[in-house]
Amino acid sequence: MTPRPPKSPAAPAVPLPSALAAAAALSLLAAAGLGCSKGTAPSSDQPAASGAAPSGTGAPAEAAPTAAYKIGMILVGPYNDKGWNQAHYDGIRAVLSRMPDVNFEYVDKVNPADRPNVKGSQVADDLISRGAKLVVYNSDDYKDDALETARKHPEVTVIHVSGDYAWKDGKNHKPQPNLGNLMGRIETAKHISGCAAALGTETGKIGYLGPLVNDETRRLVTSAYLGARHCWETYRKRKPEELTFKVTWIGFWFNIPGVTLDATKVADDFYSGGFDVLLTGLDTPEAAIQAKKAASAGKKVKYVHYDHKAGCDLAPDICLGVAYYNWTPLYRETIEKARAGKYTSEFVWAAPDLKDLNGEASVVGFLPGPALGEQKAQLDTFIQALAGGLDLFKGPLKYQDGADFLKDGESATPQQIWYLPQLVQGITGPSK
Repeated sequence: MTPRPPKSPAAPAVPLPSALAAAAALSLLAAAGLGCSKGTAPSSDQPAASGAAPSGTGAPAEAAPTAAYKIGMILVGPYNDKGWNQAHYDGIRAVLSRMPDVNFEYVDKVNPADRPNVKGSQVADDLISRGAKLVVYNSDDYKDDALETARKHPEVTVIHVSGDYAWKDGKNHKPQPNLGNLMGRIETAKHISGCAAALGTETGKIGYLGPLVNDETRRLVTSAYLGARHCWETYRKRKPEELTFKVTWIGFWFNIPGVTLDATKVADDFYSGGFDVLLTGLDTPEAAIQAKKAASAGKKVKYVHYDHKAGCDLAPDICLGVAYYNWTPLYRETIEKARAGKYTSEFVWAAPDLKDLNGEASVVGFLPGPALGEQKAQLDTFIQALAGGLDLFKGPLKYQDGADFLKDGESATPQQIWYLPQLVQGITGPSK
């Protein structure tokens, strides 16, 4: 999701595959790791890469009927993770439910731990050899795979969600006519998440369960903090120095045993350490799951979910809300352009519709949770202020090291937000 993020965590000690081994790995993916459907995505709740095609397909991927147009999707984590990956899966599934002539295949868990001998570009080659005319990569980690695929297959439309190679005004522009970037402006929903956390905390101690550290994750943590600080001062009538806002980074988008910090333990440490509200930036729901356990043990804790719209369903009574992506509008527009042969490289960073935040057309949304109670009215007032032009990326703001980020009255440019090099002052936790 950003220009030069850290590489994926090191895979377990496995020798680099020979050409034969790589071919064998891809053969296994083709035979067992693809979810496939015509018109609608698989309906099974079993992961697509579990060794058989999901029951909704009726047959392994090889037996799928040829459609007029085929789409392939490469997911970094499980397609049913109740977070980032499921939001993409559900989003494209909603689009394809209205496109009966489109065939869809996906491979999930394409990451160094689950598939240490397979690159994203190899999976894309396999999908393209099977007829895919549009390939979607859904993670920042795939930026170079996406570029490689686009250059190798100029006749195929390649979409990289979260990257910036197609951004003409970005730092890393790499012109490639068939490569595009999609992203939702989730920063606004993170402002709202932070506000919900500030309205819901009783201790004034808010934790943030962070993935890896890069420009994107820094800007999202900062966005949440700015929302929390604003609502802490404006609605709680408290001083900023009375608010504790801490991030702990686990090292990747989800837990990888032996490689990352254990997200479950990190969440428990927050709840045991007096932090009564936990926000998350992970693809997976440890913040919610551990909050539910802590609440069952008598702790007064709450959480704010991320990525997937149904996040509050995990523990409704203690959920303050969920910032989520609605990928359906972006996928619909992209697929329609590509099918018509009209797609050209573009960088899309789509803002939410603050007048109808949870409407079908808003790429980013925020669903308030039951735990907000009477504070929901104040959250609604905050959202109205954002819709009216409230800008939280406005100075004076300083970076953690004391250097000026924004001078008094100065608003951040899109580039300053996207390529945020440090967290801002007021946040506890490292910027690198």
